[in-house]
Amino acid sequence: MLEIIQFVAVLSCTLFTGAAIYINLVEHPARMKCGTELAITEWAPSYKRATGMQVPLAVVSTIAGVGSWFITGQILWLLGALLIFAVIPFTLIVIMPTNNLLLDSRVDKTSPTTRALLEKWGKLHGVRSILSLVASTLFLILVLRS
Repeated sequence: MLEIIQFVAVLSCTLFTGAAIYINLVEHPARMKCGTELAITEWAPSYKRATGMQVPLAVVSTIAGVGSWFITGQILWLLGALLIFAVIPFTLIVIMPTNNLLLDSRVDKTSPTTRALLEKWGKLHGVRSILSLVASTLFLILVLRS
């Protein structure tokens, strides 16, 4: 049973990490090169689809990481679970105000302010990538050590 829980923790966390890093290194820079109007037009549906994928992955990874800690007593499982969980409150508290401005139907799709918000969003999303990468690394080290 423990192996299954740990597998789920690693799989869901690394899937989240891969998606987050892809967004930061590939998708967001590509959309930004297309100009502000196209970038904001593409950002909204992409953001909504990514949310539907990443939230469940973060939740499942957190639960499986806490379960692994509970069973093994290894504090690093709890630390990894807390790191991947941290993307949720970070998103809700820090990133959501920027998201709401970008999703506002009155946003000027060609303005320098909108471009600046998209650039800010990319930097803030980078924090999610880093948190998840550290969590994935911890989970993988723990699985390889056992």
